[in-house]
Amino acid sequence: MQKIMNKTKGQIEAEISNAITRYEREQLGRGPDETRTFILQNMLIIRLKGILTPAERNLAQTADGDKLIKEVRLKIIENSRALLETMICEITGCKLVKLFTDLNPALGERIFVFVLDKDLQNELGEI
Repeated sequence: MQKIMNKTKGQIEAEISNAITRYEREQLGRGPDETRTFILQNMLIIRLKGILTPAERNLAQTADGDKLIKEVRLKIIENSRALLETMICEITGCKLVKLFTDLNPALGERIFVFVLDKDLQNELGEI
């Protein structure tokens, strides 16, 4: 926790947004158009907009396309959980307890919720 004590909540949120964007680019070959991170008590809530590739946007318009996109993207997250966990730990100084994610292919948006082992908002002195 010592490492982050000289950073503001906004600086940490921006650092997490940048790291998630970088992760998406490296893992999927394309980053989101917009990434916003919110620290709320012991949670990080991350909203990514504009995440689909052109091929995925076309696939999302088919009958089972949205389901296929969600399955593939979920499998990618499952396979790279250790990478995400390390990334979040390095930025926040907290351990990851749980990770939730969902994707809406029709909107081209994804939400991550990282549950941490500490109340990061309180540790930063933010209310």
